Amino acid sequence: MACRRFLVSGRVQGVCFRAATREQALRLGLAGHARNLCDGRVEVLAVGDSAALEELERWLQHGPPAARVASVLREEGADAAPQGFTIG
Repeated sequence: MACRRFLVSGRVQGVCFRAATREQALRLGLAGHARNLCDGRVEVLAVGDSAALEELERWLQHGPPAARVASVLREEGADAAPQGFTIG
């Protein structure tokens, strides 16, 4: 099991980004969360298979249709053991 934290910036709040991320993560069998940050970014913490995490990262580069992703910063090895995938 691998854990990654992504910080997604651009037009990513108010465009169903978190819900769409949850849908993708669950489809990939990942656990974690997606939440809005006060600076306008979305934080995504995901735990699971490395290949699934890579696929999620590729998806985060564009997100749902209404989003306009400017950048995705990735951090490896964050310690977490979430159950399910939540949005907040």
